[in-house]
Amino acid sequence: MATSASSKPATIASKLTASPAPSASTASSQHSQPEQIALPPPSKPAANGPASSGDGLLKPKKPTMTSRISGMFGRKDPDSSNSSRVNLAEKNGEGKSPNPSTAPVRPVPSRQSSTSKIKDSASGQFKRFWMNDDGTHEHHLKVARRQEKLSDMFNAMLGKKKEGPMHDDQPLSLMANWVDVMRNEKEKLAEQKNNANTSLSLVQKYGKTQEVVGRGAFGIVRVAHKTDTRDPKREQLYAVKEFKQRPGESDKKYQKRLTSEFCISSSMQHPNVINTLDLLQDDKGVYCEVMEYCSGGDLYTLVLSAGQLEVTEADCFFKQLMRGVDYMHEMGVAHRDLKPENLLLTSHGSIKITDFGNGECFRMAWEKEAHMTAGLCGSGPYIAPEEYVDKEFDPRAVDAWACGIIYMAMRTGRHLWRVAQRGEDEFFDRYLEDRKQESGYRPIEVLRRRPCRNVIYSILDPNPTRRLTAQQVLHSEWVKEIQVCRAGDEGF
Repeated sequence: MATSASSKPATIASKLTASPAPSASTASSQHSQPEQIALPPPSKPAANGPASSGDGLLKPKKPTMTSRISGMFGRKDPDSSNSSRVNLAEKNGEGKSPNPSTAPVRPVPSRQSSTSKIKDSASGQFKRFWMNDDGTHEHHLKVARRQEKLSDMFNAMLGKKKEGPMHDDQPLSLMANWVDVMRNEKEKLAEQKNNANTSLSLVQKYGKTQEVVGRGAFGIVRVAHKTDTRDPKREQLYAVKEFKQRPGESDKKYQKRLTSEFCISSSMQHPNVINTLDLLQDDKGVYCEVMEYCSGGDLYTLVLSAGQLEVTEADCFFKQLMRGVDYMHEMGVAHRDLKPENLLLTSHGSIKITDFGNGECFRMAWEKEAHMTAGLCGSGPYIAPEEYVDKEFDPRAVDAWACGIIYMAMRTGRHLWRVAQRGEDEFFDRYLEDRKQESGYRPIEVLRRRPCRNVIYSILDPNPTRRLTAQQVLHSEWVKEIQVCRAGDEGF
């Protein structure tokens, strides 16, 4: 049950003790498994093969559940990589399969000079992420190239569907409903292309809206192009979100909903939260919200096209996300719909939290205690379990849960379950059972670093009163050592 508004938050130590996070310490954890794996069958998975090194043959005594999570804060894990150097051997290990002959080959970012960063000199292939000689890293995200790859995937899958029924071997893949979504997108695109309703004031202030870069239940997002007055050869780009009125929604409720979202988003000033600039109506009365434009697309399409992200790459995005969430919670705002689709990226790799349509103010500026919230909202795989069973709950814990699911999606390219509801989803039921065992839950256990696993287990604690807060996650041993790229620090 959710805590009352007057109860005091639990200390970090008490949360760690109450929320055991299993973490393998035997030989099986010393040899990592591929992270983009199918979830284990209901029966107990077979043990790993023999270790390949002498150290792997040692069978240390199994630690207690408390001792396994006690190293999460303060103590440095001997297996974790140094904050100024990336352990490439560890990264290689996390992407390998026990059977090299069948393991998919995934390129590992190598440390190269600045003259060959964006393109691999050997293969000539585009690189979205690389390590520098000084231990720092950089991102170079091209949404157009990514969309081209996704389009090829879409056409290939449509071809298979024409030949015969398409069998989904991975029911929790992010690709699950993507083909149907894309088909609807293509049907609507021609219809929407010539229906750009822009008022004179909108054009004068932000330029003419052109290509569609996003679409959802709210409406569509277009890019506005405005010529730079100081340099006519350059353009200033803005994202214009056009809201549509919901069926049966009165004009008064429509205006209240949009102004509420604008008030929340425009009050946020943080490198990892989208910068909202304006709210105005076009000549047909449609409300348009103007925001900064993120040319790197969104995290969902990045993970979809990449399959899964590199360890350092995912860690960088995760720490940026937790910084943005911690800032929002300090401001008294909960997002309540965090998912990869609502995390935009700049071309340099800065994450921006967007879409505050389900945002909620749980504490006003003059208040000290948080208000509980109620009601189910968000997307199935990211909804916290208490939303299904509790009348009221803490919206901050809901955001923290979604962040844990997002990290696992980045690292594995898959959802852990469809819905976090006991008795309704076999994968979630298995998680509830396996997290109590010493062997742990396999999709999390394949994360090689023990501090990382401990944080994820604690974020995904089904009891929201024991779940780590965003601030506690940022102060954990693992996240403190994550090195964020300069773009992520500065928000460009």
